[in-house]
Amino acid sequence: MFEKVLIANRGEIAVRVARACRELGVRTVAVYSTADSDSAVVRMADEAVRIGPPASRHSYLNAAAIVEAARQTGADAIHPGYGFLSEDADFAEVCADNGLVFIGPDPEVVRAFGDKARARTLMRQAGLPLNAGSAETLASAAAARTVAKEIGYPVIIKSVAGGGGRGMAVVWSPSELADAFARTQMAAQATFGDNRVYLEHYLVHARHVEVQVLCDAYGNGVHLGTRDCSAQRRHQKLVEEGPAPGLSPCTLDAIADAAVRGALAVGYRGAGTFEFLVDETEGFRFIEANCRIQVEHPVTEMITGLDLVHEQLHIAAGVRLRMRQDEVRLRGAAIECRVNAEDPDRGFAPAPGRLDRFRPPGGPFTRVDTHGYPGYLVGPYYDSLLAKVIVWAPDRDLALDRMERALAEFDIAGPGVRTTIPFLRRILDDAAFRKGRYSTGLVDRLVNPPAPRDSRLPHPTT
Repeated sequence: MFEKVLIANRGEIAVRVARACRELGVRTVAVYSTADSDSAVVRMADEAVRIGPPASRHSYLNAAAIVEAARQTGADAIHPGYGFLSEDADFAEVCADNGLVFIGPDPEVVRAFGDKARARTLMRQAGLPLNAGSAETLASAAAARTVAKEIGYPVIIKSVAGGGGRGMAVVWSPSELADAFARTQMAAQATFGDNRVYLEHYLVHARHVEVQVLCDAYGNGVHLGTRDCSAQRRHQKLVEEGPAPGLSPCTLDAIADAAVRGALAVGYRGAGTFEFLVDETEGFRFIEANCRIQVEHPVTEMITGLDLVHEQLHIAAGVRLRMRQDEVRLRGAAIECRVNAEDPDRGFAPAPGRLDRFRPPGGPFTRVDTHGYPGYLVGPYYDSLLAKVIVWAPDRDLALDRMERALAEFDIAGPGVRTTIPFLRRILDDAAFRKGRYSTGLVDRLVNPPAPRDSRLPHPTT
């Protein structure tokens, strides 16, 4: 096992990694921007190094500063968390060049999955089903129009380098395509420094189901079940649960087996997530893989009893996978709600401020991953995620009731601070969600409910 790990991240995931390291007797180094000098992980870590000003490009995205901090403190590995540099193949290579273990897949695997078009090709070769779309990147709107005509509208234009729900646009008709193509290219260039895009058919009533996998450096791999992430707004997840509800055991097994097959085909190492779209007939298609720990990893931890960060550390240290597939046990149901410092009544606009009160819920089988505390200043510089509430129960109905109770207990207040808790409770109360029969359109329906139909008008015949 490593002696010292530098945590190249901030917020709740940095706290999460620090806790896992402490449990394994591994010393930790936190890095922080000047905006995060009073953060929870700075107080928790064994050492802390300031790496730059608030702007991410000068701090948490500054690979040179992070590697230098690791060298100065004698760290022998870097855990990138999620976001920032976690899926940056160049950063993984820089770590290796400086004698540091990057806790994640090999750089070539990170690079392959970072190129969404290339990832589709690799997974097609591995035998995974894919959504209809372009076989390669598209050079022009005219090329996109040709593909769209072949597969049918609606379509979705995606950035090759995209991630986190950014760099994509849904197109409903040919008249919208040229403008959407140009906008997506410009957004991709501005956000990722890469304007390449590709196109897929857009499934209107799809479920977003993902599979957690663990693979070691010796060709062994297992899945840890499924998670449903369909409750999302603008491709940003709000509620996740596992196992995915409303799908047959046969479908769940097939999706999970496909994920492991895809991971082993490319020599994946570490923890990763393979994501799929599932249609109304339970047909599924691979869409992308995330080469890192996921925000929603606690859902899997609650239903398996495994610590995924522990497993990441062991695998990165060269330990063989510590379980076989037949030893993985999935028990009960778990749900996670992301509590963001956003105002749902103002289009989910960021709502930063200082926390006068911050009292997370407790009780049986209730977990809160957070970096917040009374007096903490929620700044405007980074992602608005403030806390994750995760509950477990023997069945989904009780898990839903437990989550409702937990959210009702969560006491957060401060000047200007608003959170997504009221909207999360609306999701939990939705009839389709309660039945486990919802799709990626759920949140949009709640945000923009259809206008009531005049009962005096005749029913349409089609």
